[in-house]
Amino acid sequence: MSPTIYMIILSTLATGTIITMTSYHWLMAWVGLELNTLAIIPIISTMHHPRSTEAATKYFLTQAAASALILFSSMTNAWNTGSWDITQPLTSPSHILLTMALAMKLGLAPLHFWLPEVIQGSTMTTAFIITTWQKIAPMSLIFLTMNNLSTSVFLLMGLLSSLVGGWGGLNQTQTRKIMAYSSIAHLGWMATISSIMTNILIMNLLIYLIMTTSVFLSLIISKSKTIQDTTSTWTLSPTLTIIMLLSLLSLGGLPPLTGFIPKWLIMEELILQNFNLLISMMAMSSLLSLYFYLRLTYTTALTLSPNTTQTKFKWRFYPNTSTMFITTPATISIFLLPMTPLILL
Repeated sequence: MSPTIYMIILSTLATGTIITMTSYHWLMAWVGLELNTLAIIPIISTMHHPRSTEAATKYFLTQAAASALILFSSMTNAWNTGSWDITQPLTSPSHILLTMALAMKLGLAPLHFWLPEVIQGSTMTTAFIITTWQKIAPMSLIFLTMNNLSTSVFLLMGLLSSLVGGWGGLNQTQTRKIMAYSSIAHLGWMATISSIMTNILIMNLLIYLIMTTSVFLSLIISKSKTIQDTTSTWTLSPTLTIIMLLSLLSLGGLPPLTGFIPKWLIMEELILQNFNLLISMMAMSSLLSLYFYLRLTYTTALTLSPNTTQTKFKWRFYPNTSTMFITTPATISIFLLPMTPLILL
């Protein structure tokens, strides 16, 4: 794909998200989501490979179904109330349809099945866009309509997502699928807090975006598509190995790192609301996620996988991708914990 066309598609993608984020009319929100979907389809299918074509088709079908549900929900609501305003209360059938549609858009369990398949079928850069930028528009709609959506449904979906994200990633060897299940687990944590404290939801989303950016940029620079590929990262750059190790541990939510902030605050808030059993199960499920992050960090920084040939090491050529962009997200995803009081103000 030529750089000009690629830039036009990326700007359309950004425009779609911004339209959805800034609209208060259901039709405009739907138009933004449609622009977003139509712009990412050519990006997914640039590889001209059966896997990428399959991924693009799966993505298109799920997102088109979710957008249709959002449109149908807003139309039935307008039919009953006469209002197209996003912030106005929704009727009962409308808010059920909207919950299903937003869960499908985000990839929340039990509507998560498309996400690992689509991410595995696309390139690392496209997977990075799907797990970060594509989550912003549906999350902004959840933020705007949270007063009208069911709290108990979101708590249940959040718990289910964190369990599925933990269990699903255990047996994976492909880094993209591991990141997909990681995304499902993190979205589960966001779903549980969305109906209780929206400011923690926004903070969790921002931290998740920064941490995922840091990990994906590490994987893109080191060209690590499988767990075995990560074992030779140290030959490429020892500094990158350390950054990748700390970013993965941060994504797992270990205490001295940034990833601990959202888990800490969400657990504290849910305990205050007396959801003790729920948060205990979510904390246990985050241990499952931590296992596969630790497995990745172990292969990246501490061990070499057994290889039949002696030529598995990567040559230290001048990197094809710029390493400049990784510095800011890597720094934030490692050192932000002491700033927690300032973030909460």
